[in-house]
Amino acid sequence: MNSIFDPIKFGAIEVKNRIVMAPLTRMRSKQPGNIPFELNAKYYEQRASAGLIISEATQISQQGQGYPATPGIHSPEQIAGWKLVTSAVHKAGGKIVLQLWHVGRISHRSHQPENQLPVAPSAIKPAGGIYSATWKEVAFETPRALENKEISLIVADFKKAAQNAKEAGFDGVEVHGANGYLIDQFLQTGSNQRTDNYGGSIENRSRFLLEIIDAVSQVWGAERVGVRLSPHGTFNDMKDDDPIALFSYVLQELDKRKIVFVDLIEPRSTNAGGGEGNVEDAPDAAKIFRKNFSGKLISAGGYLPKTATEAVESGKVDAVAFGRWFIANPDLVERIKVGAELNKYNRATFYGGLEKGYTDYPTL
Repeated sequence: MNSIFDPIKFGAIEVKNRIVMAPLTRMRSKQPGNIPFELNAKYYEQRASAGLIISEATQISQQGQGYPATPGIHSPEQIAGWKLVTSAVHKAGGKIVLQLWHVGRISHRSHQPENQLPVAPSAIKPAGGIYSATWKEVAFETPRALENKEISLIVADFKKAAQNAKEAGFDGVEVHGANGYLIDQFLQTGSNQRTDNYGGSIENRSRFLLEIIDAVSQVWGAERVGVRLSPHGTFNDMKDDDPIALFSYVLQELDKRKIVFVDLIEPRSTNAGGGEGNVEDAPDAAKIFRKNFSGKLISAGGYLPKTATEAVESGKVDAVAFGRWFIANPDLVERIKVGAELNKYNRATFYGGLEKGYTDYPTL
């Protein structure tokens, strides 16, 4: 029986425990330029007792941005900024991988090069809205459908971003294929109505993700590459006609490529209502899809210390990722170990700002 405090190998990445810091968008990059800086380095360094830190989602190009003050990995200044972060984490004894991100239609023209429309597999407007570059709440726009020849250019952007991540000193990368962003938009029928070789069948809709994985693995080797997926997620207006068939195929193909881990998001009752725990009658993603993937499985979404410990000890998952609890508890690993009370998080300080609600949470 494995303990949540046991070390584990994520391929070539050896980590000291099975408590993972989930990727968390905080919108605190230095402006202009979306550059990580000293405050970000301090934030990650405080949480270096995690077995593995998965960085906040980081855009691979200007076109990939959808929110204000989110970091990139496509300029020399951004690479230098991330070096501050990786150096601080490594000095504190931690391991960190960079999450590679393209938001697709979950954007606004104010974030885009030359004020262009956001791009997507198909010209389907998602419900809801987003923050513009000036932090104004705006409705989503109808995106422009990508031309076939443009798709290979975005795959190349992912590969270049992976190279930049290596230069910045990361221990590996996670490809963001979840939560309704560009890769997920290609995967699911609710957002992909293409009739070319990137649309229609499950195999075609999965092609974009798998091309990205192949490209990124050329840079890092599969033993330092992971993927985040959200098979039953509805965030960002996502839906699919047959998610079990789709994600079973995706995981089988990822398994063939020997990537080191899949970071699987469990359905949660709400993203904003304050409720804790997973939905009572929601599908158990880890249980459903475990048989399709022989690599390491990280489970995320609604976990508490007790339920995370049970999930690892039962063998259902190899590690558990915490998000909100890591925001409020830099020393989360120690608190779980000694059974200490957890700091409450403050949702009002999740996005934007500086130290408040970011680097000022108390430790034991």
